[in-house]
Amino acid sequence: MSHRSNPVVELENVQFSWTEDKPILDIQSLSITQGEKVFIRGPSGSGKTTLLGLLGGVLTPDSGSVKVLNTNLAQLPPAQRDLHRAEHTGFIFQMFNLIPYLSVAENITLPLSFAKGRHDRVSATGRKPEQEAARLLQTLGLVDPELLSRPVTELSIGQQQRVAAARALIGSPELLIADEPTSALDTDTREAFIKLLFSECESSGSTLMFVSHDSSLEPLFDRTIVLPEINRASQQNREAV
Repeated sequence: MSHRSNPVVELENVQFSWTEDKPILDIQSLSITQGEKVFIRGPSGSGKTTLLGLLGGVLTPDSGSVKVLNTNLAQLPPAQRDLHRAEHTGFIFQMFNLIPYLSVAENITLPLSFAKGRHDRVSATGRKPEQEAARLLQTLGLVDPELLSRPVTELSIGQQQRVAAARALIGSPELLIADEPTSALDTDTREAFIKLLFSECESSGSTLMFVSHDSSLEPLFDRTIVLPEINRASQQNREAV
């Protein structure tokens, strides 16, 4: 596919440490192109959470460049990094991070309040934000329209997961990052959810980075990145043990 020549994520000579003498990340290069569905695997302590923090602009590297859509996040002031994340990156968190006092529809449409580009992309479809929220939920397997007005606290874990995915997907962000989003689901439900996620990513042209311990899911993806194999810091830490 020709569109895959465009890099969405590019890391070059990235180092990050919480303490001066012990780097947690040391990645010479990492490139993920438009439309790819990439599985990222690594044990606890291999730097997965730190990597996602760098890609979201929540953290900045000690050295090297972290580019998302050709923008070096480290060169942006904090407010601009926040805006870039809101506009271009959708996150599905392991614990979902839904807002308990908001309804399902309010949770899903929340990113549109902070990201004009994503709001405009929804408007361009001719649908109102709540209609787009309903469409996404239906695509992800929740077909009951009455769910939209319910508090998220009344939903099952599986339903909350789909709400979290719909919130990340609304407005077609170019990059979707999923951090262990299926850990609470059984195997059959897990695979079905991922295939629905793929379908929506493909229709919107989003690139998917999916972080998980569950190697049984790897065959579903275009390719796998084993984080300890590209993170020289975790290799050094293992050798030091």
